[in-house]
Formats: sequence, structure tokens, C-alpha cells
Amino acid sequence: MNAEFILALEHLADEKKISKEAILEAVEAALGAAYRKDYGKPTQIIRCKIDPEKGLMKFWQVKKIVEAVADENCEISLKEAKKMDKKAELEGEISYDLPSHEDFGRIAAQTAKQVIIQKLKELEREIVFDEFKSQEGKLVNGVVQQVDMGNVIVDLGRANGIMFPADQIVGEHYRTGQRIKVIIASVEKNNRGPQIVVSRAHPDLIRYLFMVEVPEIEAGTVEIMGIAREAGIRTKIAVRALQEGVDPVGSCVGQRGTRVQAVLGELNNEKIDIVLWDGNEEAYITNALSPAKIAEVKLDKKRKEAIVYVESDQLSLAIGKSGQNVRLAAKLSDWKIDVLDVAQKPVKVEKKENPVGEATEGEEGEKKKVKKAKKEKIEKEPKEKKTKKKKDASEENSETNLPTE
Repeated sequence: MNAEFILALEHLADEKKISKEAILEAVEAALGAAYRKDYGKPTQIIRCKIDPEKGLMKFWQVKKIVEAVADENCEISLKEAKKMDKKAELEGEISYDLPSHEDFGRIAAQTAKQVIIQKLKELEREIVFDEFKSQEGKLVNGVVQQVDMGNVIVDLGRANGIMFPADQIVGEHYRTGQRIKVIIASVEKNNRGPQIVVSRAHPDLIRYLFMVEVPEIEAGTVEIMGIAREAGIRTKIAVRALQEGVDPVGSCVGQRGTRVQAVLGELNNEKIDIVLWDGNEEAYITNALSPAKIAEVKLDKKRKEAIVYVESDQLSLAIGKSGQNVRLAAKLSDWKIDVLDVAQKPVKVEKKENPVGEATEGEEGEKKKVKKAKKEKIEKEPKEKKTKKKKDASEENSETNLPTE
């Protein structure tokens, strides 16, 4: 191996943005495989080491130390290993130096080249995967490369990302060469390299755009507490101040709306409601339903359900077109919300208390029943007594008229 080959490796390392050491490892593995193919046996373990300074190659065979040898090409018994190295142990390795063949020439070099190319592709895929995997959920800049069957291919620099229809902003049209900001939604491995899915419909796109436009968010004096989004149509964002005297909503809107307008310009003029976050659930739900004016909020904390009452002229505004306003408010607050007209609010019926000493209609009725029962009892008793007296008198007469013996 000459110096030109080493220079070629260094050039390749710079071009592919891969470390020289990683490329050397791939080359060594490829040359070991080529040597085994030309001079060894399929099950042999042959390794190669390159001296980058001198441009020299060294080959050796490795055998694993085992109790019972099943394959002599790659295994050796502990007894035999001890003859070569007294410190040999089970599950260790024994190495044999192999000769450097002068005819390890054109065919071997071609084989090595093919394996090297494959190894480099695998290595590059791994590096690209790791690079973009670490950026998952972050904002990146890209250039539209192609629009194919509704999918948008985005050039991200070292790799291409794909934006599926579900990840696109409703009503937005893309053209080749257009520069766009996207969120790296997911990065997965497949046989053709990493699949990088990018999105403009992701809620975090709103978060990062406001971070760019609002210095208070970047500085940490204003915090985004939640985002509910229906991409291309409407978004609700809740913010709070972490420093006294800072207006979080005003900071995001900017003077004359300049900051929020800059964000809207990036989103095809998607509507954005910026509301004040509140630790009190009733207040937060009230804010989340803006711009509607809320009359009252009733909470069921066990079920995490809220009934919101509004005046009739605020009902359609609170619910929104196709239920959008209440749907986004529910997502933002993480509460189930039902919006009702105040006219539907249940009316409490108060129980009328009677003045002391006055009987109710029911009590009067009971008293009359008791009096009637007593009267009937009094009238009945004299009749029973008269009947009893007549009975006793007749019995006495019957006794006096009995015949004597």
C-alpha cells in the first residue's frame, strides 16, 4: 500500500466528513475479508492492520479458545493455546501472523474496493442518522428539492427529508428551490439509509418561530406553557412571565404587532391567539376561550370536565366555526369543555321556611285526621257500654229461672 492510497483516504475523509480513523477501520475490515476470500477459508477470522505512516499492511488469523473444538478454522483448545501462550484462558483469543502475498493484486484490490465502498456507505448512513436523530424535534432550514405525489422532498444539507401531506400546512403550496423552515419530526433507520420526516404542521414550529422573534422567550423571561394547533387554520398559544413587570402577551405581539406578524408571515397567515396562562383552572379556561367573554365556569375536577356559561350573543364566538375555538381551548387547557348558554343554567329552588308556630298545610291535614279519629272513638264507646249492660242483665235473668232439683 503506497502513500497515494493513504492520501486518497485522507481526501475521502474530508469529502465525506468522516474521521480518518473510521475510514481506516472500514478499509482494514474490507482487506481482511478480501485476504480470506483469496487465501483463506470461509470460517476463518482474518484481520488486517494498516500503518498509515509507512503505508504497510499486516494480516493475522484469530482463533477463539474453547473447551471442545467444533471448527479448527476459527477455534483452538485451551491445551493447544497454552503451548503458544501460557497466559491463555477460555474465551480468549490466539493470533497467528499471516504472510503478505505479493500477488495480493488486482483481483484482491478490486474486491477490497467494493467492500470499502459498501462499508463507507454504511458508515456514512450511521453518521447521518446520528446527526439528525440528535436534532429530532428541532427547527432546521431546508430547500424544496421536489414535489412528488403530494410528498415534498426537502434538502437538509447532508441528507434529504420527506414531508408527507399530513405534515404540511393547509393551503400552502411548495415550489422547487423554495427555502422553508421545518421541524425534524422523526428519524428512523431503513435499508436505504435514515428516513427523516420533516413537518410544518408540528406545534413546535410555532414555539421555535416565536423564540426567533421574541427575545424575552430566548432570554427566559417569558415562557410558552402550551400550544394547540390546527395547522394552516388557527393556533392558540399560552404564555406566562417569569419576571415581574413583563407583559408576556404584549412581548409576543410586539409593538404594533410586528413580532406576531413576522411569525404569521412564515405560516401562510395562520390565525394565532396569544393568551395568558394561569395556574387557576377557571381563569385559564376563561383565557383559553378568548376572544369570547365568559359568564361563569363550573369545574368537575375528578372528571376534569368544565361547563362554561356564556351570554347568548357570545355562544357562537365561544364555540367557534365547526367547534374550532372550544376544541383548541380544550386541547390547550387539557380539560373537556362544554359551552352552554346562561339560559340553560339550572335554577336553584329555595325551600320556603314557615314562621314559628304556624302549621303547614300538611300539618293541618294531619291534625284534622287525629281529631276525627278521637271523635269517632268517643261516639263509639257509649254504644259498646250499653250493649254490654243488656247482655249482663239477660244472663242474670236466665240464672234465676233455672229449675230446682
